[in-house]
Amino acid sequence: MASVLGTSSKAILASRLLYSPTSKPSAPSLTLTPGQSNGKKFYGGIGIHGKRGRSQFHVAVTNVATDVSSVEQAQKLAAKESQRPVYPFPAIVGQDEMKLCLLLNVIDPKIGGVMIMGDRGTGKSTTVRSLVDLLPEIKVVAGDSYNSDPEDPESMGMEVRESIMKGEKLPVVLAKINMVDLPLGATEDRVCGTIDIEKALTEGVKAFEPGLLAKANRGILYVDEVNLLDDHLVDVLLDSAASGWNTVEREGISISHPARFILIGSGNPEEGELRPQLLDRFGMHAQVGTVRDAELRVKIVEERARFDRNPKEFRESYKAEQEKLQQQITSARSSLLSVQIDHDFKVKISKVCSELNVDGLRGDIVTNRAAKALAALKGRDKVSSEDIATVIPNCLRHRLRKDPLESIDSGLLVIEKFYEVFG
Repeated sequence: MASVLGTSSKAILASRLLYSPTSKPSAPSLTLTPGQSNGKKFYGGIGIHGKRGRSQFHVAVTNVATDVSSVEQAQKLAAKESQRPVYPFPAIVGQDEMKLCLLLNVIDPKIGGVMIMGDRGTGKSTTVRSLVDLLPEIKVVAGDSYNSDPEDPESMGMEVRESIMKGEKLPVVLAKINMVDLPLGATEDRVCGTIDIEKALTEGVKAFEPGLLAKANRGILYVDEVNLLDDHLVDVLLDSAASGWNTVEREGISISHPARFILIGSGNPEEGELRPQLLDRFGMHAQVGTVRDAELRVKIVEERARFDRNPKEFRESYKAEQEKLQQQITSARSSLLSVQIDHDFKVKISKVCSELNVDGLRGDIVTNRAAKALAALKGRDKVSSEDIATVIPNCLRHRLRKDPLESIDSGLLVIEKFYEVFG
């Protein structure tokens, strides 16, 4: 009986030692869950090394705090391994028009994005998401929420710009271009970001919680089923796409940050038309149709079955093609500024736009940029008429005025006018 009382009193003493007021604030919860590991007893995450002597029970509390950097590295590694496997871009059969438009926008983000419209089940979202593996690395200011460019003031957040104006040296790292998904059910606060009013009133600090537009700066913003997007979110996208900046106004507090992104949208025209204002903001328009060739359809089904059966092995089989395409994109981005287009070609492009009654000059600008990007992708430093013929339908198709009685596809109208002008 005495030994039992002695043991319980020692246990109470041990618990008091563990949860005394002088213990660290990072102590775990009071729930004690005994376990066994390597001959040590564990209670609630605290290792208690019990050594039974003649009259004492030695208690040693292990430190539960671990190295933060090692934990972060482990979390990043675990997150990378737990990510859903992405279908390889070179493995996508057909849909060359859509793939070319996406690649040209990666080479020159100033083209202004691409709108992909087509039948359901034609691989629109799969193709866009497969672009992630091909995205190159860019220089960003370390730890910045807006992926600020250390060399371009137009792509810097206000804090980074102020630090550079003061002459401070900021750490710069290489990071992959980001792709951000904009869900249809997202709220305006989540898209634009929010201001912590309580902190602003109590501490006098502009505490801003960045949204999806901040995350997408210098990256890609993808909207699946964009024709079903709520009007208030469409207005937000229009404003940011036009100015390249996002401004949040809340309770007399105003915060602005850069929001320059490649806007990619996809949708099914049967589910509704897109507002003309937003449609015009897309630099290029890709039309996707269902593959009719039986052999190609069988190949697509077999490739998809292989991917579903063993994604890792399937991705490995396309690794060489992926790397080759990555190098091609990197090379095209670096040589883009040296690509030239003849003045005569520029005049003819503008003549095509004028005779097709294209509103504004955005069509002229995008066609010139897309033709240069295509020449860079092919490894040339001069634009040819074939380059222009390839990209001009995608640049002008969605800018033509709609005629309800017209049965000819708008892309064919552009091609006809191109050959008429270019001879």
